[in-house]
Amino acid sequence: MQKGNIGVTTENIFPVIKKFLYSDQEIFLREMVSNAIDATQKLKTLQEKGDYKGELGDLTVRVSLDADKGTITVSDNGIGMTEEEIDKYINQIAFSGVTDFLEKYKDNANNIIGHFGLGFYSAFMVSKKVEIITKSYKEDAKAVKWSCDGSPAYEIDDAPDFKPGEKEHGSDIILYIDDDSKEFLDKYKLEGLLNKYCKFLPVPVAFGKKQEWSKDESKMVDTAEDNIINNVEPLWTKTPSTLKDEDYKSFYRTLYPMQDEPLFWIHLNVDYPFNLTGILYFPRIKNSLELQKNKIQLYCNQVFVTDQVEGIVPEFLTLLHGVIDSPDIPLNVSRSYLQSDREVKKISTYITKKVSDRLKAIFNEDRKAYEEKWDDLKLFINYGILTEENFYDRAKDFSLFKDTEDKYFTFDEYKTLIEAAQKDKDDNLIYLYATNKDDQYSYIKAAQDKGYSVLLFDGQLDVPCIQTLEQKFEKSRFTRVDADTVDHLIPKDDKPKSDLSDTERDNLSAVFQSQMPKLDKAEFIVEVNALGSEQRPVVITQNEWMRRMKEMSRYQSGMNFYGQMPDSFNMVLNSDHRLVKEILTTLNAETSDELAPIDAELKGQEARLAALNQKTDKKKPEEITQEEKDDKANTQKAIDEQKAKKQGVLTGFAAKNDIVHQLIDLALLQNGMLKGEALDKFLQRSVELIK
Repeated sequence: MQKGNIGVTTENIFPVIKKFLYSDQEIFLREMVSNAIDATQKLKTLQEKGDYKGELGDLTVRVSLDADKGTITVSDNGIGMTEEEIDKYINQIAFSGVTDFLEKYKDNANNIIGHFGLGFYSAFMVSKKVEIITKSYKEDAKAVKWSCDGSPAYEIDDAPDFKPGEKEHGSDIILYIDDDSKEFLDKYKLEGLLNKYCKFLPVPVAFGKKQEWSKDESKMVDTAEDNIINNVEPLWTKTPSTLKDEDYKSFYRTLYPMQDEPLFWIHLNVDYPFNLTGILYFPRIKNSLELQKNKIQLYCNQVFVTDQVEGIVPEFLTLLHGVIDSPDIPLNVSRSYLQSDREVKKISTYITKKVSDRLKAIFNEDRKAYEEKWDDLKLFINYGILTEENFYDRAKDFSLFKDTEDKYFTFDEYKTLIEAAQKDKDDNLIYLYATNKDDQYSYIKAAQDKGYSVLLFDGQLDVPCIQTLEQKFEKSRFTRVDADTVDHLIPKDDKPKSDLSDTERDNLSAVFQSQMPKLDKAEFIVEVNALGSEQRPVVITQNEWMRRMKEMSRYQSGMNFYGQMPDSFNMVLNSDHRLVKEILTTLNAETSDELAPIDAELKGQEARLAALNQKTDKKKPEEITQEEKDDKANTQKAIDEQKAKKQGVLTGFAAKNDIVHQLIDLALLQNGMLKGEALDKFLQRSVELIK
């Protein structure tokens, strides 16, 4: 028997392995099975090179569980190890058997997955003791047994239990599971991990036997057939020209059983300047972006590595589903390393290019089919434009606008369409858009009646993209159809002035302002404009810039200030409309006697205050006498009292005027803001007015 200490520079290597080297305990199983596959693939390569003359036989890797003994065993019929190789590759942690092997067989090596050595020590994350029973394929090699209890001390001895008749060569790795890792002794837990990490390994992996219902159908019983948990030739390893659409769809269902059929897919296959295979699918995204992320599975030579691919693929492509497989992506490193690795960045750039080329090709080959998929597809495009600095330059050739008539245009086509009619007085091209055809129907119709085209921006990221598009398009601005009255959406000249006096406009505004509802997180500003006798009497608009800032605050950190602000709406009274004129006529008739002395007094006090201010404006603060200060304060107080008195008269008139309330409620109703008790009152008032 040989005894010794593992060649490490510190006796604390195992705590380091347990705590820092691996971020997730469960990958111990991936490492053990990967090493078994590795040993099997080495044997295949040796035979191909003529260095192994024997038969390959059954190369199935077997994982077995003995819950009573508390062990998990991984067995292979691969290359095996001599005592010297154990000493070099297991006892000397700094070395890796793969490195030497690949150097010798670099032109013919089968898929060599793991780094036998350091990866092997992940076993100690869950084991209190590990044994290796192994016999090399080399002639006259003897079977040996290596054991270690999680300290640097190990033992190597002969392995009399190794039965050459049943197993000419290969290895058994036996893990004695630690007390605090007993969950891995559960059959279903173990099978779940095998399905997660080993589902597509290139050598059959068996875990127990297949089961079927017993004859009396009272329970499931084992059959004689191995339960093979993996597909040794997954779709991405095959030549695209040999595959049909149904093959890709079937594989998608294997990966994502509960998902809708994908839009389309991209088969990746490149061997220079790095090795990369895989299939990426464009899914149909129904709801939250976050729910759709982390559906790309990253593999290294068919071994599952992670589904946390941020930084490995560009942010916007984390919405894709599918598989990426590359031996150039290290298996046993942290995500932070992956995200900074130079080779990984090359892969990221390549994938972006492949996705862009594929989208452009589909657009050019079958535009009609592309347009039919656009509503599902545009989320990816918009996400890329928002998050990837140079993606717009690629995407502008296959990005589309859809208008409210369900017609599709490239950016250039749409610019040509609206260039003649939709330029403002400063020669800016105005892109009008709506976010909901039903909610904004009347605004859309008003714009269309004026000869304008209206885009439909009803996707999750349509509106957030506007700012980027405004930066890319020359002299262009996007405006929602309810951002202003239709005549002022695209200002061709200065706004027409109302023929009302300033006092009449102020009085009308005050009448309506006094009856505006107190809505949660909403405020209204009433203004009076001449909109033409054919336009509506009252229109609610919302400032484009303020609304956009509020919407952007939901997507961008640092903009919470805008998110906390109330929604600000303009209620525009059309002074040209007969109903507004009638209200003004009635107002003048019913309140002129009360308002005349108030207005006269107000005018006098305001003139007095102006004179006092003119007198004191040229004085330094210390030169203003107390008498002058008191005089100004008293005058201002008198003004405030007269204003309050006037407001009381106007509010009193408005409170009993049904037409004022009806017009306000109609405007609110049009914008979905009339609910509950207010809606009920509106209905009752409507019936009474019909009488």
